[in-house]
Amino acid sequence: MRSAYAFRKPVLNAYLVRQRDRRRHRELLQVLAVVLTLGGCLLGYVRLHVELLKTGYRVQELEGRLHEAARRERFLMLDVKYLERPELVERRATEELGMQLPDPERMLFEREVR
Repeated sequence: MRSAYAFRKPVLNAYLVRQRDRRRHRELLQVLAVVLTLGGCLLGYVRLHVELLKTGYRVQELEGRLHEAARRERFLMLDVKYLERPELVERRATEELGMQLPDPERMLFEREVR
């Protein structure tokens, strides 16, 4: 059996026009502005932090290169000091270059030339 409440009458809403709620629209814009502002601040902070990290890594790399250059300079200075020893220079000059000590009779001094 059917009762009187079992039938539904179709509702025609085609002619209804919904008004815009200006207050709700304004609140939505305010929330959107706050979210965008906070998001922009957050992105700015992240960018600064990333740049700080990149700069820190670059400084660390340059300090490492500086320490390596200083170590190499110390090594080269020791090498120069070793190679500048007079007995080593004299030995290399006689053995490798075939140089000889000058003959004292063939030497001219400045006082004698004038």
